[in-house]
Amino acid sequence: MANEELKGKLKVQIIEYLNLMEVTPEDISDSSPLFGPDGDLDLDSIDSIELTVLLEREYGIKITDPKAGRKVLVDIETMAAYIAENKKG
Repeated sequence: MANEELKGKLKVQIIEYLNLMEVTPEDISDSSPLFGPDGDLDLDSIDSIELTVLLEREYGIKITDPKAGRKVLVDIETMAAYIAENKKG
């Protein structure tokens, strides 16, 4: 899967998994932080659990170390790169 295609798919999946009905994929910048008030989504720690579940269910990637999760769940660019490198199957 091409990187741009993966980022687009990931945005749609994040919206679905987090029930962000008021958000469209176009609202999410590839490099904007996912967490905190400076990002497009202002996600919190509960959302990070949901994103971890998304990675496991959709891509076969299991993140068990919270520190590793913080390095992966930075922005769309970082998540897509991690998925491309670690996807199972």
